[in-house]
Amino acid sequence: MNNKKVLLLALTASVLFPATYSQAGSIWAKRDRNMKALYADDVARQIGDVLTIWINEDSKVDNKAKRDLKRNTDRSNTFNGELGITTPNNNILPRIPGFTMSAESTNELKSKADYKDERSFVDRVTVVVMDVLPNRNLVVMGTRNRNIAGDIQAIEISGIVRPSDIAFDNTVKSEQVADFRIVTKNTGIAAPYTRPGWLGTIFDIIWPF
Repeated sequence: MNNKKVLLLALTASVLFPATYSQAGSIWAKRDRNMKALYADDVARQIGDVLTIWINEDSKVDNKAKRDLKRNTDRSNTFNGELGITTPNNNILPRIPGFTMSAESTNELKSKADYKDERSFVDRVTVVVMDVLPNRNLVVMGTRNRNIAGDIQAIEISGIVRPSDIAFDNTVKSEQVADFRIVTKNTGIAAPYTRPGWLGTIFDIIWPF
């Protein structure tokens, strides 16, 4: 008898209070639209995404030029005084004094130039996607500033990155960046010691050899 009463009360409660049971949620929480998918990669694709560029630039220039130019000119003219205009009886024009002329000139140029330049730049800079081209290539740009004991270094990076060149860790090598442009500016305490002074610059202008 008691079991029948309990069953009757349960049925009555389910009829009178259906909203209480209908509001019960599932054990799986509804996924937020702003949450990233479980298997989504973390590489740059849209405007505002960040991307790290591995910079490993090596440049080596070795130019040699040598010239050895020489020119000799030797001219000689002799005139005996006869103009060569005659008749059967005599010359129409009188004889004039003859002369002998000779000239010699020499022009010689020797020059030699040897220029060598080796530079290496290794760094990592994180840039921001500024635009997405119609072919889905990414236009990136970024800066990095360092201030170490008064020595300030500013690095500016820009270029175009192909999405297929981006690695799984959201990095790309600098040699894979099209129109790659890097500008470094050094200011601070050590800067005056890495460039000539104003007096040396004036002498270079006046006496460039």
